[in-house]
Amino acid sequence: MLFGRYINKYYLKYAIFFIIGVAALVMVDIAQLFVPEYLGEVVDILTKSGNALTDELKARILYIIIATLVIAGVMMLGRMLWRFTIFHASFKIEAGLREQMFLKASRLSQRYYHENKVGTVMAWFTNDIEVISDFFGWGTIMLVDAVFMSIFVIVKMVMLDWALSIIAFIPIILIVVWGIFVEKIMSVKWDLRQKSFDDLYDFTQETFTGIGVIKAFVKETQQIHAFAKLAKKDKDINVSFARLSVAFDVCIEIIISIIVAVIMGFGGWFVYGFITGTPVVIFNHEVKMELGHLITFMGYFDILIWPMIALGQIISMHSRAQTSLKRITTFLDEKEEICNREGSLVLSDVKGKITFNNFSFTYPGSNNPSLKNISLEIKEGETIGIVGKIGCGKTTLVNSLLRLYNIEDNAIKIDDTNLMDCNIQSVRDVIAYVPQDNFLFSDKIKNNISFSDSEMDMDKIVESANFADVHNDIYGFRDGYETVSGERGVTLSGGQKQRISIARAYAKNAPIMILDDSVSAVDVKTEETILHNIREARKGKTTLVVASRVSTVSHLDKIIVLNDGELEAYGSHKELLETSPTYQKMVYLQKLEEEMEGGNA
Repeated sequence: MLFGRYINKYYLKYAIFFIIGVAALVMVDIAQLFVPEYLGEVVDILTKSGNALTDELKARILYIIIATLVIAGVMMLGRMLWRFTIFHASFKIEAGLREQMFLKASRLSQRYYHENKVGTVMAWFTNDIEVISDFFGWGTIMLVDAVFMSIFVIVKMVMLDWALSIIAFIPIILIVVWGIFVEKIMSVKWDLRQKSFDDLYDFTQETFTGIGVIKAFVKETQQIHAFAKLAKKDKDINVSFARLSVAFDVCIEIIISIIVAVIMGFGGWFVYGFITGTPVVIFNHEVKMELGHLITFMGYFDILIWPMIALGQIISMHSRAQTSLKRITTFLDEKEEICNREGSLVLSDVKGKITFNNFSFTYPGSNNPSLKNISLEIKEGETIGIVGKIGCGKTTLVNSLLRLYNIEDNAIKIDDTNLMDCNIQSVRDVIAYVPQDNFLFSDKIKNNISFSDSEMDMDKIVESANFADVHNDIYGFRDGYETVSGERGVTLSGGQKQRISIARAYAKNAPIMILDDSVSAVDVKTEETILHNIREARKGKTTLVVASRVSTVSHLDKIIVLNDGELEAYGSHKELLETSPTYQKMVYLQKLEEEMEGGNA
């Protein structure tokens, strides 16, 4: 059996399925035992009677035929029942374990995904869980057969002739000893195999994600060679594992063949002695074995072959499942850094006031702070711009509001409430966020816009599209709002993706809205339209606009200027022209750029 704190509960949860399934398996095992008995009896009848079958013997043979058909029917129904119940339970366990892992993945911090590649995590969700599911399904079947069928058959064989049984059982002990030895080696081999698969999965996922860059730099051949190298390593490890597994199976087959030869040899000797009237004496026991008994004994041993093979397979399967469970357990044991405090406060009726109080932030694993001593207050309903050089901490500042990382107490407040005391879900629920990468799902455009509310009516979706000045673009598509955007919005232009992302955020109707450099891919006229719509449609609601161009933020209520992670200035456009060197330089460079463009025109 397979035990672990994350799967033990499933034994109780699906106990009824396992009980019914095991009972059906045992019923089939018992039913099988009658077949060798009937076969041996028929052989004895035909041997002793020759061609002179009496009516009584004919009736007995007819009874055996009918009984055999009934047994076949019982075995068919039993196999249908155990397949339904045991495999049903194994699939339910797979689904439950995958749900546990998905919920865990959604609670882990950004740091975890920086340190662990997506391909590796996906391998745990697919390959490792399937191995565990197989163990609960086929593994349970093999284990029950290996235990119960072996016991039933061994008892029958001993009752038939214990001396011949002892001769047959001696080689069987070799299977157990060999299995215990091989299991430890196979566990190590399987772990290496899974890690190699992780590497291959990581490389493949990364290659498909960056396929555009690979093509642009004409590096297809280089990637193919790199993939071939990883694939060869994975192949070599799999071949090594397969060789060990096959060697184990071959050894079992050899032992089984030896046992069959021994039984046939000694059994034939015993039958010959009985027929000639000179019975064999072995272990001080006079063996009296008829031909029918030998056929029955061989039939029992034929049934015993499957449990012996199952014993070898269950050892291999258990070692694989144990290794996979260890990997999954490590994942589920990962400490959750971002979590609600006991008695966390659920934000409600948020006005949109945001306070940064001597806020500093350093990313995990880094020694250089990204933000240092930021202190400012954003009043409710204000539209605030955030500018600065690349890498100055603009995105870090707005992302800190989403509780993606832990921060110091009272460093950030929303409506005078300590952010660290707030329920994480409620914090993210009151913020509409447009990220830099403008991620879109491979779904209809209308579903991307209405992502925050699947029941959103079409009028609201169109209103949101008009807010982002993207309605005309969507309307121009052949299928309009029914158009599928493709994976990550691949069928749309950069500007269209940005505007649909803005529409999605606006549709949420949150008291706080964050646009992280979300109008960089649109023209100046479209930018002005969107900013106008923000001022008009979001009156009384707080909006933060991270921008690279001064023109984007110059007409906003206030502007935050960051320089190397520090707050250089905070005020209106007019005030910053007098107090902020960074802002003055940005204005000068933009004017120079406009003049150059005008000259070129």
